[in-house]
Amino acid sequence: MQDNPAATTRTALVVSAHHRTDSLTAHMAELAGRRLTAAGYRIDRLDLHAEGFDPRMTVADQPDWNDREKVYSPEVEDHMRRILAADLIVAVFPVYWVQVPALLKGWIDRVWNYGFAYGRSKPRLAGKQMLWLGLAGAADDDGYVEIMQQSLNAQLNEGIALYCGLSRSLVGLLPGAEEKPQRVDAEGNLLLDAALTGAARATHYEALERRAIGFVDELLAPARVAV
Repeated sequence: MQDNPAATTRTALVVSAHHRTDSLTAHMAELAGRRLTAAGYRIDRLDLHAEGFDPRMTVADQPDWNDREKVYSPEVEDHMRRILAADLIVAVFPVYWVQVPALLKGWIDRVWNYGFAYGRSKPRLAGKQMLWLGLAGAADDDGYVEIMQQSLNAQLNEGIALYCGLSRSLVGLLPGAEEKPQRVDAEGNLLLDAALTGAARATHYEALERRAIGFVDELLAPARVAV
C-alpha cells in the first residue's frame, strides 16, 4: 500500500519576526516547524530579519495602486509566491505595544498588498489557515493579557485574515515569556518578580513550549478530522 502523495506535498510557511537568532521567538518558530514536520508538512522557514527583509513600503511595491494586475517589486513577488505555495502560515513574533513588531507589520504592508491578498471578488488566499503566535513579557495574571488578546484578535483575525479571505485564523498568545515575570498595577507601576532560575526556570519554559505546541495542534485539528 502506497502512502497518500497529497500528505507529503502540504507546505507550511513559518515566519519569524525577530532581530536575534538566539531569541525565544526564533526558538518557538523552530519548535512550531518541528511539530508541523511531524504532521507531514514541508516547511518553508522565513526569518524576516535574517533574509534582510525591509519593512518599509516602496513605490516599487505599489507602482499603480488602482491596477490589481500590477507587477510588484521582485522581493515582494518572491514573498507572494511563497505565501501562495503554503497551505498554512505560522507567524511567530514578540508582542510590542499590544501589536506585532514593525518587521512583521511591514511584511503584511508590503506583501499582503492590494490586488494580491485583498481587493478581489475571489480572494487568492482563500482556503489557507494561519496561526499568529505572539510572545508577551507580561505575566499570565497581568490584567493586560486580556487586553492584548482582544486587541490582537481584532487586528489579526478580523482586520487581516478575515479581510483577506483566509478560511481560519488563530491568535496564540504566550504571556510569561520574560525570565522576570512582570505586571502593571492600577497606577501604571511596573512590578517585577525575582528572576526565574534553576528548576523553576526550566519548568516555566517547558510549560510555555507545551502551550505553543498546543496552539499548533489546535490549528491542525480540523485538517486531522477531515482526513
